[in-house]
Amino acid sequence: MADSKRMKALRPKADSTRFYTISEAAASVKECATAKFPETVELAFLLGVDPRHADQMVRGAVALPHGTGKTVRVVVFCEQEAQVQAAKDAGAEYVGAGDLADKIIAGWTDFDAAVASPDMMKYVGKLGKILGPRGLMPSPKAGTVTPNVGQAVSEIKAGKIEYRVDKNANIHVPVGKVTFTEEQIVENVTSVLEAIVKAKPNACKGIYLKSIAMSSTMGPGFRLDAAALFAQYR
Repeated sequence: MADSKRMKALRPKADSTRFYTISEAAASVKECATAKFPETVELAFLLGVDPRHADQMVRGAVALPHGTGKTVRVVVFCEQEAQVQAAKDAGAEYVGAGDLADKIIAGWTDFDAAVASPDMMKYVGKLGKILGPRGLMPSPKAGTVTPNVGQAVSEIKAGKIEYRVDKNANIHVPVGKVTFTEEQIVENVTSVLEAIVKAKPNACKGIYLKSIAMSSTMGPGFRLDAAALFAQYR
């Protein structure tokens, strides 16, 4: 696809021959965010893992100090009265059990995260083909399969995000909005880096962080020094 005039004007601002510090990248991303909406700031990682092997899967969750800048819609699978009330009190958009599973099977996926109490996996398990490709499948490792559903909803609403390596060994995560201050973006990025470095599988013997870039939704990417950052946060 050919670059738009806007992107052609922005692309030279991203020097592909150098690495940017996190602070420099944050400032540059903000400068290049010229779309007519508040763009999301994103981190893109290429990892030296083979996701086809279960012992090289990288998946987890991390709380962003300043949130994502987005209102997150959360659904909860539970049916115990106390859990239902806790989920509603925490701001869940929809709480249900078999009825929620049926609603999703019928085609409804108008939410950003899903939480489930462990006893609800009998319903959630059959939704893997729908929720999995969208990154919405509840997982114990990500803290979204838990008896403490109210706490899980509160954490997600406050800025806890899930990350997961895809089949091509990439991870893409939001780290805020271009309306955030440079310092807020840097602090969110630092939290994500720490989490992903700590998530390195023991089975990964080569270079773990192959490349990292920061960009906005409609802007060019700014390369970070993956090797230096891995050494810093390991």
